Amino acid sequence: MLYQHLLSHALEDKREDFLRFDRAWRENVDDYVRRFRALDGRDAQAVEAALDAIKEPGAIPSEELDSTGSMVVPFGKRWRTHEESRRWAVDVLEGRVTFAADGSQLVPGRDVSLPVAAVQVGIFENSHTREGLYRKDARFVVVSPQELLEEYDDRSTADSIIGLKRFELETEVLSEWIESKRGWREREKRTPVAFFDGTLMISIALPKTKLQDAYVSSIVNLVKLSRDMEVPLVGFVDQSYARDLVWLLDSLDTERRGKRSRSLFDAQLLHAALGEDQPVLSSWGERTTFCYCVRKNSSLSFKDEQSNKPLVGFTYLQTTMQGAPARLDVPVWIYEAGLLDDVVDTVRAECITGMGYPYAIEAADEAAFISGRDREQFLRAIQEFAEEAGMPFGVSRKAVSKVRRR
Repeated sequence: MLYQHLLSHALEDKREDFLRFDRAWRENVDDYVRRFRALDGRDAQAVEAALDAIKEPGAIPSEELDSTGSMVVPFGKRWRTHEESRRWAVDVLEGRVTFAADGSQLVPGRDVSLPVAAVQVGIFENSHTREGLYRKDARFVVVSPQELLEEYDDRSTADSIIGLKRFELETEVLSEWIESKRGWREREKRTPVAFFDGTLMISIALPKTKLQDAYVSSIVNLVKLSRDMEVPLVGFVDQSYARDLVWLLDSLDTERRGKRSRSLFDAQLLHAALGEDQPVLSSWGERTTFCYCVRKNSSLSFKDEQSNKPLVGFTYLQTTMQGAPARLDVPVWIYEAGLLDDVVDTVRAECITGMGYPYAIEAADEAAFISGRDREQFLRAIQEFAEEAGMPFGVSRKAVSKVRRR
């Protein structure tokens, strides 16, 4: 139970700490916004040359900076009603196949005597045809005691292993779909788009572990498969804590005239207003110039072996009227193939359908959801399975007590 009067007193005791942090944070934001807007009108090659001596500048603006003359790419469409926006979304999506996979997991933990868990990945494919054809399904995998206790290394926990199993199953399902859409141009189909709920870039904490290598391998293979099959993939991050643009601005500030912030994220920078001005991304549908992602602490696997160029780039897209922008991680090949505008329009249309969030991911999440009742059914099935096999199985008294009291 949370005691409201204790919470109020505790917050009041820290009031000055909060106010000092807020003042310093606002000063940092203003400085970064000025430097970000100062990139407008600069030549992309000149910016890249200025970053040449820096191994990991976070981000490198693409040649879109030259064509738009700004780090912000306007959307250029305005609607008077939501109905008008929905008609535009229907036109964008009609006849275009979109796909999303999202996962959930069951982790009984120490409540049960037998080490076991499960992963479920929801699948949603929408053909956007007049007949309303779609496919909503799920893939379910049990994680055995051997997988929980014997794989990877001593630094791996059961929770981290289950998280990886979920991640691998999500990328496996997406890979199968991407392979199935190969040759869409030859079949004269509209550009298909696969949605991954999360980032396509993984930062590595040193020292590296086998678990981290497995995560990197799964996502890099997915990005390369998207490139090889020429089927677009988008990593959608609704609440991004990435700092690639912040690192870019710090990298360009070689004389250290500007402030340095360790608490400012890209999405906050783009959502901030300077004085009485509008936020950097101020209108629905606006996005940032496509940037190559050269993130600090990322694996060399995120670079193409032959060209040494980044495999993944990103753009931030304003998908709501008031909130911070979402981050779209986009394989570089999509930009270089001239498909970026088509793919981003697909994301916009999905967000209109989903009221600010891609409908395909929403539907996949719904298919993946595991309720408390589902958990009870899972434990009952495991108990019956264990008893039939002659294996011991029990539920802790604490878990039983929690169920009874709650």
